[in-house]
Amino acid sequence: MTWTVAPEPHNSPVAAALWRAYYTEVSDRYYLRHEGHRTDPAELEGELAAHTGAELTPPKGRLLVARYAGEPAGSAGVRLLDADTAELTRVFVHGALRGKGGGQVLVRAAEETARTFGATRMILDTRHDLTEARALYTRLGYAETAPHNDDVYAEHWFSKALR
Repeated sequence: MTWTVAPEPHNSPVAAALWRAYYTEVSDRYYLRHEGHRTDPAELEGELAAHTGAELTPPKGRLLVARYAGEPAGSAGVRLLDADTAELTRVFVHGALRGKGGGQVLVRAAEETARTFGATRMILDTRHDLTEARALYTRLGYAETAPHNDDVYAEHWFSKALR
């Protein structure tokens, strides 16, 4: 089985399904960790409606979808913040396919996309409980840095020079 990555419209049915899976997982992890319950379905719907991914459209953004054996399996977003800096966001691989290289394939594709935008640096933030993500970023050469935003959910910030 092989991975492929290609751009996807942010408002496609594939993107919607992957974002629903992404937000469900990260939100449930947060609420289970802090409050002992899963995400309220109405809150999840509100988050999905509020975060459409419109910022991930050309010329300054792109949504990438990874497919495993031809089936949608993960996503990553890239958006240009300034002439030199791109942000990696919404990196997700379905749980059943983790450990098969999809995260690395997505991040590498996102880095290449950022380079095509002219970026020389990629930044990102993540939470403490997303240990798989933090391990992936470290393995791929990202270094933990001082905060670059004030996102209430961000607990770790990373940066990498894009050569």
